Amino acid sequence: MLASYLIGLREGLEAALVVSVLVAFLVKSDRKDKLPQVWTGVGAAVALSVGFGALLTFTAANLGHTGQELFDAITSLLAVVFVTWMIFWMRRAARALSGELRGKLSEALELGSIAVVVMAFLAVAREGLETAILFFASVQGAVTTPKPLIGISLGLLTSVLIGWGLYRSAVKINLTKFFTWTGLLLILVAAGIFKYGVHDLQEANILPGLSTYAFDISGVIPADSWYGTLLSGMLNITPQPSVAEVIAWACYLVPTLFFFLRNTRVKSTPSPASSAA
Repeated sequence: MLASYLIGLREGLEAALVVSVLVAFLVKSDRKDKLPQVWTGVGAAVALSVGFGALLTFTAANLGHTGQELFDAITSLLAVVFVTWMIFWMRRAARALSGELRGKLSEALELGSIAVVVMAFLAVAREGLETAILFFASVQGAVTTPKPLIGISLGLLTSVLIGWGLYRSAVKINLTKFFTWTGLLLILVAAGIFKYGVHDLQEANILPGLSTYAFDISGVIPADSWYGTLLSGMLNITPQPSVAEVIAWACYLVPTLFFFLRNTRVKSTPSPASSAA
């Protein structure tokens, strides 16, 4: 539930920021007549995202055991690629995002209403599709409980409220810090998803070593305990992982955290020229 909430909050806020920038630009430019086109594009993007999530669920439910494990592995690995790209892209593009969106919307306004719909659709659809595949990959094995769905719904609702508050200037948050901390948490979530993808490949007999365990801490962290459930659901830390799973988890987590934190230190350290000035 916590992992799903984080995914919904992070991806939802990115989409909410996009929508708030578009709406604010039209309002301040006295082009409120184009707001219905923006909302049409946003609605179409949301519908596409929900449909894509339903397609993933339907496809997985109608495959045999081996096919389902392979499908789950592929979606998990794709989710890791998407979340890693999104985390680093948002760090670079966050400051210039507003100006870029306003420029694209200005061009769309010159082309007509359909261009505005398409522009709004494309701006939100990417976030929606990422949310669908990340959510699907993060809740594998939790299909018997509604908690992941509740978590992502609450995350999306929170992001909508924050986005509305930012638009109305009722909420002031440091977006750089927000995306830094949520980025760190999402790296941990992605490491767990990557580990789960390797486990699925072992279940599908693509990779060996399913029964070769790295360690067994089930006596210390029972799988049915609340803290065992929390670690498994949030970080995919299981009491009895295989050697390949642990290696995959570490091989993703260590270098990704290194480059992410290194970029943070570089940005926070003033250059000699600016210090002299």
